Amino acid sequence: MMLINILLALTWALVTASFTVPNLLLGFLLGAGALYLIRGQVGSPGYFSRGKKIVALTLLFLYELVMSAVRVAIVVLSPRMQIKPGIFAYPLKVERDFEITLLANMITLTPGTLSVDVSEDRKMLYVHALDCSDPDQLRQDIAEGFERRIMEAFE
Repeated sequence: MMLINILLALTWALVTASFTVPNLLLGFLLGAGALYLIRGQVGSPGYFSRGKKIVALTLLFLYELVMSAVRVAIVVLSPRMQIKPGIFAYPLKVERDFEITLLANMITLTPGTLSVDVSEDRKMLYVHALDCSDPDQLRQDIAEGFERRIMEAFE
């Protein structure tokens, strides 16, 4: 369905003779609207629910990005840094390379954490945390946040 939506956007750009980014985005949105209207006939209502889940994952990432930046700023600006940096192993539920890479990148892009390595069998992700005083809570946050949303969006 995504390919059809992209083709509809390109067709829109051809018809309007304008290949600008705003016009391509408009074509993409118009194509998505057209596909939504005929979703019963083409048998792909999952395309739109997946889009909602990807948007939810993106919003979660942006929220975590801001909240982590605030937490790191508070730690850095406090007179006494009472942190315990460390590395912990996170057992992966996601299995595909794309999902593991996405999870590792989201963790790395979030301030205060850094994906260090993936085990050879791709069952463990090693993460460095600025404050690793409660690794079980960090594991739970990843499992209930990024990993769960990734699994929902790309099942």
